[in-house]
Amino acid sequence: MDMEEKPKYGEPKKFDPDFKGPIQNRGCTDIICCILFMVAIVGYVAVGILAWSHGDPRKVIYPTDSLGQYCGQGKLEKKPLLFYFNMMKCASPMVLLEFQCPTPQVCVEKCPDRTSTLLTAIKNPPDWEYYKSYCREDPGNMPVPQILQKKLCPAYLISSKPFLQRCFPSLGKKGEVITVGDKETFNDGDKIRDAKDLVAGMNNATVVMEGRQVAMKIFEDYTKSWYWILICLLIAVVLSLIFIVLLRYLAGIMVWVMILLVVAVVACGIAYSSFKYVNLKDTVGSNITLKELGFQPDFSVYLHIRQTWLAFIIILAILEVIILVLLIFLRNRIRIAVELMKEASRAVGCVMSSLFYPIFTFFLLTIVIAYWGITAVFLSTSSEPVYKVFNETVCPHARQTCQPENFTSSAMKIDCPKSECLFAFYGGETPYHKYLILFQFYNVFLFFWCANFVTALGQMTLAGAFASYYWAPNKPNDMPAYPLCASLGRSLRYHTGSLAFGSLILAIVQIIRVLLEYIDHKLKGAENKFARFLLCCLKCCFWCLEKFIKFMNRNAYIMVAIYGKNFCRSASDAFFLLMRNVIRVVVLDKVTDFILFLGKLLIVGLVGIFAFFFFSGHTDAFKTAAPSLHYYWVPILTVLVGTYLIAHGFFSVYAMCVDTLFLCFCEDLERNDGSAARPYHMTSELRDILMKDTDAARTPTSRDETMQLTAHEKTMEN
Repeated sequence: MDMEEKPKYGEPKKFDPDFKGPIQNRGCTDIICCILFMVAIVGYVAVGILAWSHGDPRKVIYPTDSLGQYCGQGKLEKKPLLFYFNMMKCASPMVLLEFQCPTPQVCVEKCPDRTSTLLTAIKNPPDWEYYKSYCREDPGNMPVPQILQKKLCPAYLISSKPFLQRCFPSLGKKGEVITVGDKETFNDGDKIRDAKDLVAGMNNATVVMEGRQVAMKIFEDYTKSWYWILICLLIAVVLSLIFIVLLRYLAGIMVWVMILLVVAVVACGIAYSSFKYVNLKDTVGSNITLKELGFQPDFSVYLHIRQTWLAFIIILAILEVIILVLLIFLRNRIRIAVELMKEASRAVGCVMSSLFYPIFTFFLLTIVIAYWGITAVFLSTSSEPVYKVFNETVCPHARQTCQPENFTSSAMKIDCPKSECLFAFYGGETPYHKYLILFQFYNVFLFFWCANFVTALGQMTLAGAFASYYWAPNKPNDMPAYPLCASLGRSLRYHTGSLAFGSLILAIVQIIRVLLEYIDHKLKGAENKFARFLLCCLKCCFWCLEKFIKFMNRNAYIMVAIYGKNFCRSASDAFFLLMRNVIRVVVLDKVTDFILFLGKLLIVGLVGIFAFFFFSGHTDAFKTAAPSLHYYWVPILTVLVGTYLIAHGFFSVYAMCVDTLFLCFCEDLERNDGSAARPYHMTSELRDILMKDTDAARTPTSRDETMQLTAHEKTMEN
């Protein structure tokens, strides 16, 4: 049969004499998704307003007394500490169920500094005046039994110290004996007790605050080191700009310098880790294993263990070997990729404003992250105080909800005279509180959608600007006056729907990954190994799917920026174009991504090394300037993450330029043949890249491409 076989990956692009770059006369795309995105944003604002009207962050910041009042706020501004009437009541298992001690609690100005009982204090006017500051209300001349029955004042005071805005007994040790206020016993108003009886109550009272303790220490570290963190991030910005500018003028030299410096930095890390590993050989306790040590919030403890440095040596050595092997096998391709980087540098030079576009993207992402974080905090604190019945003896109404305003005259108080209506936790039974989890889910989902939209807007804007450079017949004279602004205007005016469509697909996959992580966390103690295996496979599949969608979205946005078609059509065109040039994708595009990744790694490594020696105090030159921190890994990790994001933002300009030029390059090969009638739009330098790449990439998938390559070679010879 003579029927011509249909190309497997679509028809190659045809010559169009009127095509001069990004289409100017275009219409709006994916309008339905644009409307859906706008409605979702309006709903997101409504959820934020609803959360801000109900939420109160003070619930997670300040301790709450038995009436649900915040210590240190409002009329209790001068009473920032929480005092427990009877710490031993906190030993009850109910504490772990309700997260609240079944004993009256009051806000006080300072913790008691003496040990006394109500009976002894009331006999001495100066002591009684001091004692009354720890009562719920002034008992006046009421007798002691009645005061204790109504629980107006504590039966005893114990010398205490503030801890996490709460008063805890000042326990100590005399040999193996636990003491309180230098005494082994204390009077609880009823009998003499051992100081060790307080331990169980203190442990239960603090079990729900251990996480807060670490969080508060981390927050304190941030307050002490925030300006040094900003200085380190500023250094990262300067380094990134220097590298970008040098890439603009010295692309070939800078690429090889980056590669050699990355190898050198990793080698220095191996040498330093080996030095620490050898020096800890004779140190007492350094041979303990990480498994025996367990989790420690103070990461500096791990640095005194030999096994930690051995792990560093192994990880860095593997990384060094991988980099060296890739460099050896890709040495020829790196030379070609360097030429592509030079061409990208020329494009960036014609659109210099693109170097500062990441700042605009960072600004928008900061708004999205801040809105999500504030809304999440207000949603989590928008519950109402719930009060429950607490009783020292058996009571049929124990742990039932109650209202403190009318509890004294209620049937529950009559049935259980010794019961108390005390604050238990924050919750609520209104429709708003019932659907609170859905609002949180909506908040997370819209965060992913908006963050992906901002990133997509940056990609499409840069793609449109660099495509204007590529397709200009006479560069840069035929380029628009302001290519970046023009591209941004086109993207927002015509393609908000396409941006929202691609972002929505990615957000759905990301939210599924979050749900899988949540399910995996819940199943950590499960014994069903098949379920764990299935969950692991799903997590792996969706991780791969997310990476693929990001890759396809990126190329789809380039095609939308050039031709103004809808998202699905652009994604299809980009996919088939890449499949028709799959060898070149691997040979050129991905090698360039590898080079840019090494650049990010280098900047992160340089700034990270400086941050480590500065904040850890391991260098005498920085000991006086470095702040005193609980966990010096907090600012170091912050600097590392921030530096990577900064470097990624600046290098993303080059990455987007390379991807755009690559797609335009592939289309140029299909549209034109290099003849006078159908000249290439690529520069002469890019033609040289093609000649270098011909041997490696000549696996054309269509008869037309073979003819184009042949015609191009003849033109070059002439």
